[in-house]
Amino acid sequence: MTQRSAGRKIYAHAKLRRLRRERGMNQIDMARALKISSSYANQIEQGQRPLTASVLRAIAEVFGVDTEYFSDADEDRLATDLKAALADEACGAPPLDAEEIGEAARDHPEVARALVALHHRYRDTAEQAAALAGPHPHSGRLLPPSEPHDEVRDFFYAHHNHFESLDAEAERLSRSLEVQPSRASEALRLRLHARHGIRVVQAAPSPPNSGSGDARRFDPDAGLLFLSPWLSEGQRAFQLATQLALLEHGAILTQLTERTDELTSTESAALARIGLANYFAGAFVMPYTMFHDAAERVRYDIELLSARFGVGFETICHRLSTLQRPQQRGVPFSFLRVDRAGNISKRQSATDFHFSRLGGTCPLWTVYEAFSAPGRVLTQVAEMPDGKRYFWVARTITRGGFGHHAPRAEFAVALGCELRHAQRLVYAEGVALDDSRAATPIGLGCRICERRDCAQRARPPAGSRLAIDPDRRAYVPYPVEGRPR
Repeated sequence: MTQRSAGRKIYAHAKLRRLRRERGMNQIDMARALKISSSYANQIEQGQRPLTASVLRAIAEVFGVDTEYFSDADEDRLATDLKAALADEACGAPPLDAEEIGEAARDHPEVARALVALHHRYRDTAEQAAALAGPHPHSGRLLPPSEPHDEVRDFFYAHHNHFESLDAEAERLSRSLEVQPSRASEALRLRLHARHGIRVVQAAPSPPNSGSGDARRFDPDAGLLFLSPWLSEGQRAFQLATQLALLEHGAILTQLTERTDELTSTESAALARIGLANYFAGAFVMPYTMFHDAAERVRYDIELLSARFGVGFETICHRLSTLQRPQQRGVPFSFLRVDRAGNISKRQSATDFHFSRLGGTCPLWTVYEAFSAPGRVLTQVAEMPDGKRYFWVARTITRGGFGHHAPRAEFAVALGCELRHAQRLVYAEGVALDDSRAATPIGLGCRICERRDCAQRARPPAGSRLAIDPDRRAYVPYPVEGRPR
């Protein structure tokens, strides 16, 4: 049981009701299995009684779920999604109280998810109509209902960025091949040749200023796998493991991409398969138990882990965000990658932290400050409008750059966790974690942010009336009526 669970009452009515129905049980059957009275079972499902520790353990045993199943992280994320949907101008309704939204997500999660899905479809349709109305190179054909990359990000987000079946298979293979950290490429090369008759060759380098060339290219007819000569040892192993996942674990990839509601097109499913193959590669190069133990030992020092496993800063951050194996959990991190314009190209989360799809993210977030200090690791204690605090680590990374004229891409990556986990991180040393004055107030994006006294605001908050006064010039952009938060 988590620290949060231990310190609060757990009302599990909606989740327990769903578990019971999925097992084809009525309340009497469930009460008998849990060895509690029928009236108590009914009161739990009605939200009138919380779960005791003994009943929680019984539920975990009878239904085969981890106690983390009843964490409020999913409810918090759903509530934030619902709040963003209801804040859209298209709703035409005054903003609802945060407590009412939270109750809807907790008591009627399926209805809340349906509303969120409906809002996503509306936004996608509106964008499609706007694209078709204006000049577009493919104006004669309909656009897909949503962006495949967005659907894939939502797919990983819905799974808390953890796929145990892939982790287990990757760890088993790494152990059987007796792979040493940062020395995996040779074992993978031999495996591909022995099992699949594939020969790994180094591709001819492209001209530095051509902007072309592939990190990995597989020719199944010739049985050749071409790898870029610019790859490091860790990058070579990652690409080889990705190809191996596509060849040997296609059944798992298909199962994961078919049994989901997030992927609605063939393009989304194909992209998700690649993402899952990359997940397998990371799990092979950084096997779960070995990586988890090393991370705990060095207090999640990203640069030390990078040296140990032979991969880059971003790859380590991404792997740290996947350590959610029951009974062997790491710090539950959120991970994202952004560019200077604020575009989020990667977002994964094992926490209730929400990455807004509406109106951009908060410019006060340390991930954007990282661009002003290239290569330095920056930290931040950030407080959300609901009072929750998170600890963030951010740094810039550069991709490409082989040759003076070669194109380069610069991003900032950030790794964050709830503040209660921060003392486990080396980066929190010397930071006043308990001092509220050290926290930076941020939001999920100006459109749905409740802070009315923010000098950085770019848009007025949804559902608020502007306070227009010609005799007053406020320092806060878009002043609104009512008391500031």
